[in-house]
Amino acid sequence: MDAPSKLPGDLFGNGVVAAPMAGGPSRPELAQAVGRAGGLGFLGGGLKTAAALAAELDIMEAAGLPFGVNLFVPSTEEVDRDAVLAYRERLRPEAEAVGADVPEAHWADDDAYPAKLDLLLTRAPAVVSFTFGTPRWDAVEALKTAGSFVLQTVTGPEEAALAAELGADALVVQHPDAGGHSGAFLGLAPFAGTLAELVAQVRGAVALPLVAAGGIGTPDDAAAARPAGADAVQLGTAFLRTPEAGTNPVHRAALASGEFTRTAPTRAFSGKFARGLENGFMRRLADAPAAYPVVHHLTAPLRAASVKAGSPDRTSLWAGTAWRDAREEPAADVVARFAP
Repeated sequence: MDAPSKLPGDLFGNGVVAAPMAGGPSRPELAQAVGRAGGLGFLGGGLKTAAALAAELDIMEAAGLPFGVNLFVPSTEEVDRDAVLAYRERLRPEAEAVGADVPEAHWADDDAYPAKLDLLLTRAPAVVSFTFGTPRWDAVEALKTAGSFVLQTVTGPEEAALAAELGADALVVQHPDAGGHSGAFLGLAPFAGTLAELVAQVRGAVALPLVAAGGIGTPDDAAAARPAGADAVQLGTAFLRTPEAGTNPVHRAALASGEFTRTAPTRAFSGKFARGLENGFMRRLADAPAAYPVVHHLTAPLRAASVKAGSPDRTSLWAGTAWRDAREEPAADVVARFAP
C-alpha cells in the first residue's frame, strides 16, 4: 500500500476537529471559536433546510476562517410502515405526559438534501463531510472540483475501502463510543476493540488521511489514537458544555449532573442508533423500529416539550462514553487541551 497522505494543515490546523452535531450544538458561534483557536469547526447540515444552512454559511464566510459542513446521506431502504404506525401509538402517552402531540408520520428522508448539496457546490466551503451513507461518486468529484475537501465517516475497514473508491479525500473513523448517531452504512457489527485498534485496522485498509472519533474524553485518549494512524481527532461531547455550543439547557444540566450512570445506543428518538445518556424514555421504548428519520419526526414535539418543561426524561441527551470528562469551559480551551 502507498504511504498515507496527510491532512492539509491550512484546513485542519492543529489537528482538532469539532464534530458536526446536528440539532443545535454545532452552531456558527462554536465553529468560529474552534477555528480561531486553531482547529477546524463544523456546521451540522443534517435535517436542516437549504435556506437555514445558507444563512449559517453567510455567518461563517464573513468570519474568514476555514470550516466544514456535514450532510446526512438519505437512506434508500424501505421502512416497516406497520411497525412505525404501531410505535406512533405507543408514543401517545409519552407525548401526553409533557403536553405534546404526536404528528402524522412523515415518510420521506431528508427532502432538502439535493438542494443543500447544490448549495455546497456553489458556495464550496473548505471541507464537506458525509455520514449515514456515501454520496454519489460524481457529487464527490464535483465538490472537489469546486474546491472542497471531502470527508466520509466510516466505522470499519470495509466502509473505508468503499469511501476510498468513491474518491473521498480523507476519512472520519468513528468508534461506537461516539455520542450521537452512528455513521455506519454497511450494516457492520459495532467494533469491539479500542479506538486506536479501529484506526489501525482502517489504516491497514486505505492510504487516506484519518480523523479519529468516538470516546475521546482526555488528551491521553487523543494521544493514543495518533500513533495508530490518526492525523487528527474529532471531538463532539467535549464541546457540548462550552458556552459557544447551542446545547439546550436540559442537555447541559444532564451532562453535569450525577443523575445519569451510563450511555447507551438507542433508536427510541430517531429510528437510527445513536448514543446518549440513558434516560427513562430510552428504557421504556428500547425496541423502537429502524425507521430514520420517520421516528425522529414523530418524537420531535415530545422532545421539545420535555426540554421546555425542564425534564431530561423524554428528550435525546446525546453523549459519548467519556461524557464525564466534558468541562464547562470555552471552546478555545478544549482545543488547546487536545492539540498535540
